Amino acid sequence: MSDLRIFSYLPNPRIWKATIAARLCGVEVEVRGSSPKELQSWLWDFDAHPLSGSDLATSADTQTGKVGFTGTLHKTASFMEAHPFGTVPAAFSPDGKTGIFESNSIMRAVARLGEKRFPLYGRDAYEASRIDSFLDASLVFARDSQIYLLSLISGTVTPETHSRMRDGFKIYLGGINQSLSPNRDFLVGNSVTIADICFVAELALFSNEKARPGELIKKGLEPILHYGIDAEFPLAFAHFSRLSRHAAFSPDIEPYLKKIESSRAAHPNR
Repeated sequence: MSDLRIFSYLPNPRIWKATIAARLCGVEVEVRGSSPKELQSWLWDFDAHPLSGSDLATSADTQTGKVGFTGTLHKTASFMEAHPFGTVPAAFSPDGKTGIFESNSIMRAVARLGEKRFPLYGRDAYEASRIDSFLDASLVFARDSQIYLLSLISGTVTPETHSRMRDGFKIYLGGINQSLSPNRDFLVGNSVTIADICFVAELALFSNEKARPGELIKKGLEPILHYGIDAEFPLAFAHFSRLSRHAAFSPDIEPYLKKIESSRAAHPNR
């Protein structure tokens, strides 16, 4: 039996916060899910699974889709009890009774479960609180990036959305860059923590901007991840690159980034 079960749309870089942490501290995490489109025909539950056509027709567990989803979703009463906001990723304790929501909190749960094997949540209360500071700062960036990336996908990006994201990106990356200077290998303490994991996962997700340059070109907007952006935040991008190749990170990060680059090459004007 796994220590934690996660239900989510896939791929989802934000659940990699948990899977990367799990590899580092020896926690067993089970991930269930499928593409956002296919999740509309899944039963949202601790025992999440695809529904057959007849099950879909008779299911009484229905709710209207929220951000990123359209149409009807099939959520059990027990799912809503465990996850009152009704969103994914949705994590559960092994007995399915305790729900943990929001990717940073799911990552924290993994770190706490494996704290005796690897101090991913810091070595004392001060380090843990500094880690929390980075995780809180990431929330603003994550919210803006979700709005921005969804607008690129839907073709509705506006100069205002782009400007807000550009400014938010500079604030977030600027803080990360500053924190790694001078000569720091990690954001907090002397080893990798969930602050580093969160940063890598959020920047990997934001890399999706590279796959849709055409939407920005149409509006006369410059990509935020433009050529030379790494020179503006050299320590932050070097940290991202180094950790992306780390044995605990690379199984999730490297295939995802390669897929984005392949999509970019195949559809340069999309």
